[in-house]
Formats: sequence, C-alpha cells, structure tokens
Amino acid sequence: MNIELRPERIVAAPLRVRARPHTESVAVEPRLIVVANRLPVTAVVKGGKLTLQQSVGGLVSGLGAYLDARKRAQRPFAWVGWPGMDPPEHMKPQLVAQLREHHAYPVLVDEALMDGFYGGLCNRTLWPLFHYFTTYAAFEDADWERYREVNELFADAVLGVVRPGDVVWIHDYHLMLLPAMLRERAPDIGIGFFLHIPFPSFEVFRMLPPRWREEILRGILGADIVGFHTHDYTQYFLRCVMRILGYEHTLGRIVAGDRLVATDTFPMGIDYARYHDAALTPAVASERESLQASLGTHKVVVSVDRLDYTKGILNRLQGYERFLEANPAWNRRVVLMLVLVPSRTGVDRYREMKRRIDEKVGEINGRFGTPGWTPILYQYRSLSFTELVALYARGDVALVTPLRDGMNLVAKEYIAARGDTGGVLVLSEMAGASRELGEAIVINPAVRDEIAGALLQALEMPLEEQVRRNRITQERLRRYDVTRWADEFLDKLGSARTEQARFCARLLGPRGEERIVSEYHSAEHRLLLLDYDGTLVPLARRPEAAIPGEELRRVLARLAADRATDVVIISGRPRDELERWFGDSGLHLVAEHGAWTRTWGSGWRMAKPLRSDWKPGIEPILRLAADRLPGAFVEEKEFALVWHYRRADRELAALRERELVDGLTALTANLDLSVLQGNCVIEVRNAGVTKGTAALDLLAGSDADFILAVGDDATDEDMFGVLPESAATIRVGMGGTRARFSLPDTADVLNLLRRLAGDEAGTAA
Repeated sequence: MNIELRPERIVAAPLRVRARPHTESVAVEPRLIVVANRLPVTAVVKGGKLTLQQSVGGLVSGLGAYLDARKRAQRPFAWVGWPGMDPPEHMKPQLVAQLREHHAYPVLVDEALMDGFYGGLCNRTLWPLFHYFTTYAAFEDADWERYREVNELFADAVLGVVRPGDVVWIHDYHLMLLPAMLRERAPDIGIGFFLHIPFPSFEVFRMLPPRWREEILRGILGADIVGFHTHDYTQYFLRCVMRILGYEHTLGRIVAGDRLVATDTFPMGIDYARYHDAALTPAVASERESLQASLGTHKVVVSVDRLDYTKGILNRLQGYERFLEANPAWNRRVVLMLVLVPSRTGVDRYREMKRRIDEKVGEINGRFGTPGWTPILYQYRSLSFTELVALYARGDVALVTPLRDGMNLVAKEYIAARGDTGGVLVLSEMAGASRELGEAIVINPAVRDEIAGALLQALEMPLEEQVRRNRITQERLRRYDVTRWADEFLDKLGSARTEQARFCARLLGPRGEERIVSEYHSAEHRLLLLDYDGTLVPLARRPEAAIPGEELRRVLARLAADRATDVVIISGRPRDELERWFGDSGLHLVAEHGAWTRTWGSGWRMAKPLRSDWKPGIEPILRLAADRLPGAFVEEKEFALVWHYRRADRELAALRERELVDGLTALTANLDLSVLQGNCVIEVRNAGVTKGTAALDLLAGSDADFILAVGDDATDEDMFGVLPESAATIRVGMGGTRARFSLPDTADVLNLLRRLAGDEAGTAA
C-alpha cells in the first residue's frame, strides 16, 4: 500500500495524538513506524540533481530484510529518519516525493546541528561510555542540548506521520529521549525501543551527569517495551533504573508512575537465507575463484571490521603477530585478510587509530614477510555484498575480536555463508554474539596469547569437527533469523500493551473515583481503613522521617469529624508513634499490624494475649543480618522485631533477604510466630495477628454500608481478603493484589481523601 507523504506534516508540530486503544478492532492493519537515526536510503546531490543511494550499516541491512518481507506480505510500514543531508529548499518537495517510493519520511535537520548531535553526545560521550572506553568520553553541556534538540525534531517528525493504531519502533542510542517525548504528546500509541549497543553497568552509567542519566532512563521508559541483545544488558538497565530512579521490577516489568514498562532480551538475527544462498551463486563463485587465484593454497584468516576503537583491531594484529612468533611452521602457509571499512574519517581519534593500524601492518609484514609471502593483505575500503560473501566463503578462519560489541553480526554472517565447507569462528567473549555462538572458539580479546592459541587451534581443527560445529550454529541462526527477531519483539510489544491494559483497567480512573465519592456521600455510615507508610505518606529511607504533613492531618481530621464516618489508621507502626501523630485527631488507631487497637475516646487494648519472650532468641539473628548488609537496621516493637533494608544496596539486599527468610522460617517452624515480608522489611511477630484479623474485629462492631480500604504491600492483602466484595479496596502501586482497584502513589490517595472530605479544590493537586 502506498503511504501518502505530505511535506507540511513533517515540519509542523502536531496536535496531541489520541490513538485508538490497541485492543480496538480496525479494518486496516496498523503500520509499523521504524524510527532510526538514518533512513535506509541517503540523499546526495550530484551535478545539481538529487538522487538516493542505499545506506550502509548493520541496522539498515537487518531491518531492510525484515521490511522487505513485510512489503511482500503487504503489511504496511514506514521508516522515519535523517536522509543524510539537509537539501536546498527548492529540492525538499522532490526529496519527499522520492522517499515516498521507499516508504520513508525524512527528519529535516540542519546539517551543522546534525554534525554536532552525531559527533557530539552520540559519539563523544554515549558511544565510548557504553562500550566501557570511559577515558574517551567527554561531557559537554552544549552536546547534551544538541542531543535533546535533535530528539525533539524527531518527535515532531514522527508525530507528523503516525496515525491512530500505528506502532512506533525506535532504534538505538541516538534516540534515547524520544520514547518519553512521544509518550507525553501521544500517550496512547504503542512504542518499542531497542538498543543495539551494550547497556553499561551501573558503575559506568553513573559517570553521566545526574540530570543526563535520569533523563535518559526516563526517556527510554516512555516505551511500552525495551529490548536488548543480551541478558546482561537487560539486567544492567534494570539495575540502573532501580538505583537511579528507584523503580524496582518484577520479572523485568517496571512500574514507572502509572505505566507498566516491559524489558526483555532479543538477540538480533541476520537474513540467514540471503548469506547462505548467496554463497552458492555464480557471482560469488566467480569472485571466490579470483580470490583463490591470488591466494593459492594459503590458509586464509578473515578479519572484516568498521574502523573503530571498540573492535580491538590492534589487539588482533598483536595476537596474529604472536601466533607467527610462536608457530614458525605456519609462516608462508597463512595470510590474514584484513578489511577495514572507513568510518568517522574526520575524527582525530579515528585518524590516529588508522595511522597506528597502518604502522602495525607494515611492521608485521616487514618482520615476517618474504618475497613470495605477505602475512597481512590489507584493504581500507568497503566491500560489495558479493565480495563480502566470497571472502567469507574463502576464509578458513574468521577472527572477530572486539573489545566490546553489542552483538556483532559479522560472526553470524560468516557462519551462514560457510555451508558444509567447514570454517572456524574465533570470537571475542566481549561480543554479544558470544552468548549464542558457543560452538565458536571464544577468547579474551585483550590477551594476545589467547588470540594466538585460538588461531593455532582453528587452523589445526579437523574438517569434520568444523562442519559439526557449524551445522549446530547454522541451524540456530536459520531458526532465529532477523525476521523472527523482529516478529518476536513486536509480538512482545503487543503482549506488553495487553498487560498494560489489564494494569490500567484496575487503575482507579475518573469514573471509578466519581462512583466511590458518590457512594461515600450517599452512605449512612462509612468505615475507612487506611494503611500509613506507602499509602498516606511516601515510603522513606528512614522510618522516623515519614512524618504526616499538615495537609494530611487536616484532611483526616475533617473526615473523622463527620459522626457518620469512622476513620481507622491500620499500620505496622508502634502505638506510641501513632498516638503522637494522631492521638487527638478523632481517629481510630491499629498498631503493629493488629496487635494493638485504640478506638477514639478509649484506651489501647491488646488483640489477644501476646508474648515477647521469644525476642532474645531472634534478635541476634536479625542483628547479624543487619551487620552483613550496610544500611540495614533492626527495629524493636512491643511484640515484634523488624529488619529494615530500604537504605541498603538492593542487589545485595535481595540475597541477604532470601538468606534471612529461609533461616527465620526454619527457626520459627515450631514456635507461635510468623515471618512477614513487607516493602523492604522483614517482620517477626506473634502468629495470628494480622491486619485481616484487626479488620474483622472492626467490622464486627460496625454497621457501615460503605467501606474503603487502602494499602500498599503484602500486609494489607490480609485486610483486603476479609472485606466484603462490595468494599472499595485500593492497592497503592503495582503488584498482585486482592484489591479491586489501584492508584499510582500516595498523592493520588490524598487527592481521593480530599474529595471524600468535600474538598473539591483538592482534585487539582
């Protein structure tokens, strides 16, 4: 289907888009809108004429194959990106018209701004930092501002193209702010984001200025699903989100405000059939014969890379040099075909690297070469597809040794092109592809002796073993090709949207809130059961810091002043704290999860006879666990002991928590005690005392025809579980719950209570 492209939509900031919910049935299949830094075609002006050329790069070739398959299946798509230049004004209509034939929409960016964006934050900061070359990274405010500006221009362009029901798939580190920008202006569209380079560990990512790193994470979290090549990258991202933004995850699902964001791992595949079948074509056979004529009987080690410091090319040359030193019998029997594709030729660091590579090649050839043998055949140029496949087909060994690489598709392409002719892949353990290609010889690229040893092993490997290994890998690559990779990502995006819809369906929206307010005001007698921490006040790193504000106290007192309303604070807090905060507010109080109850106008009473003589046997265990986890501490209540770890490192805390729960569960098995896991707390207390039992006691003495219960963690589930189905039960935050509704945070709870108290002005807060 042809996509109408109207130039005026590209430059104008669009109105707020309200796309149809993804569950709505539509007559036409929604388009897939691919958004990447570059379009699959590049605009050039030659002799005063505007023409389009095929763009190069792994993303373009990989996604191009997938989109070609969509085109053949008549599944609509479009591609939004920079066309490679900012044409003169009179050529822009022509550019738009020519791009229409490629289902492409241009993002028109001034070339000076684009150079500052690409050569600035993208390649002077993000590229080196995310690849762990931290000393290469620069942190300039001007670079950041240009990065934001270009992301905003992309947002304008995408929103000028997107239609209700479309799915937007954003690619790579150039556009990490774009998902949130789109989400803010088009909240209902489906958005996926995929990062094609490594996501670094927290210790590396935190080197970014605080404002930048927070905005990058929030930008990415504007997507419905975030994809990475490897499980490690996914976990690093989740760790950064947790430690920088404070959002925890459940099985890779993050609750970011009122949205659910999924993360997952999708190792990118290649167009396997294209490389496998091309190796059998006459054109490749002819090119291979030319190579054979020039190489003779020499064993060929293939090295094909873009010029970049992440590729470890100097390390590779040093490893090959070490191989020649240690194995003189292989001299004059092997050649290294080093193909270096030009990249960022205007950058000083790359020019210097090119100079050092040239010198090292000359040094090795000068040291080991003979009149009839050149150890390294070096080419600094791009190869055509036919030349590349022919080189793969002729190469006895592929040497792929990046110091850090998001995936590395060269390794997969080499195996695909080999068929049953053997060939050995030597692969860096720092490449994302190494997680999939376990049949390769996997090495540490920083150790030249490992490279040398791997070359010897590869060259001496029997053909039968080579074929055996390759068949296993080829079958894997054939099954999980680029089409399956893309389809799986988009399927997971659809699943994430469905899961998000279920999550949002439980959210207490305006209509649900209106109904609760209406039922509250029409009721004759009302009972409000309100948790404290995480419900009425935000969770604090120190419990003593979570003090109720004047506005909260005012609203609660106003509710309690109504003789038809019983307001109960039902908390895990000790009774002296609740007494200090709310003792004169007309509220009923429940302390220590139901151990103590105080109805307004009377004294505290114990739920049942409770013991504390068990504490001396349990407290040392909790203290030891706190000593082993910096930031953890033990709180003693009258009839409970609590191990807090909100201030601790979350990863270590998760380990210590499991250890402690296992130990306490075994220790208390024959005691009348229970071990409760709450929100960053573990509490040991008398068995049979819960918010559920306390709620039942309160219900027994109440004739309420309206019940509202609000809580935020596992302790409140006991309360939700015993209340009648007619009760308005609300869980604050995300998680499996028995509650009928949920609210994102404490501010929403306070706003609801304001409305119940008749403070309509509070709804704007």
